[in-house]
Amino acid sequence: MTSLSPLTALDPISDREFRAFQELIYREAGIHLAPVKKVLLTGRLAKRLRDLGLQRFQDYFERVVGDTSGAELVILLDAITTNETQFFREPRQFDYLEQVIYPEWQRRAEEGRRQRAVRIWSAACSSGEEPYSLAMSLLQHFPAESGWNLEIEASDISTRVLKRAQDGVWAMNRSAHIPAHLLKRFMLRGTGSQEGLMKAGAEVRRPIRFSRLNLNDDSYPVRPGLDAIFCRNVLIYFDQASRAHVVNRLLDLLTPDGYLFLGHAESLTGMNDRVRSVAPAIYTLRGADGGRGGERLR
Repeated sequence: MTSLSPLTALDPISDREFRAFQELIYREAGIHLAPVKKVLLTGRLAKRLRDLGLQRFQDYFERVVGDTSGAELVILLDAITTNETQFFREPRQFDYLEQVIYPEWQRRAEEGRRQRAVRIWSAACSSGEEPYSLAMSLLQHFPAESGWNLEIEASDISTRVLKRAQDGVWAMNRSAHIPAHLLKRFMLRGTGSQEGLMKAGAEVRRPIRFSRLNLNDDSYPVRPGLDAIFCRNVLIYFDQASRAHVVNRLLDLLTPDGYLFLGHAESLTGMNDRVRSVAPAIYTLRGADGGRGGERLR
């Protein structure tokens, strides 16, 4: 079939076709597309239909479900997921890390109550700003020469943004939220043909391991015993049942005194009795050791 011209109008998506995509996306990714998202879905998929020479959304749906390799499903999910992020996003959470949590980990290690190791999972890492921010923060407070071992798991459902995260290259204007001393230490400034770009240096890349992961999968290829999980601005796309299912699996991967970080618009209040809030959108398991309940940022 001859590819359609970019100017060729696609057949409008019907309510039945939208419901078919809605059910598929929910089943495969746990993402609930409300009826008002029909226009968004149409806009996100239009280019893919044209690239494939298709005019009807029904034909594309059949292409997705008929692809036994699952490759077209990955492309579909790439197209409909939103990947908005920035370095050191929600800075008060980084303040809490550095002023409350890091000193606690250091104190417990000195007392022989934990190993000199930190494992964190960035569970929706998008184009990498979050895990690289975590790596910069950790390396500043737990230098390798002091005997600390750092591991950051970074995952996302979108292969497109994962490639950008692994490349570790951004426009220089993305550096606005990186503290100057960290920018100087960890980022390389592009010159010549790379003018206007910055690249993550070897030191900040070393602790991070990237992988594709769907939070709606039955199991996660992530070892338990995590000190912290960042799953920020993801749960807002799930309905209540999927949200509860994901949160419980995340909590199962934490150490008994680990932390779960959510986005500022997300809350577990009244939803999960396994956790207690220690700061806005930061949770730990009930009964966790450490006496943190009354601690506040300085």
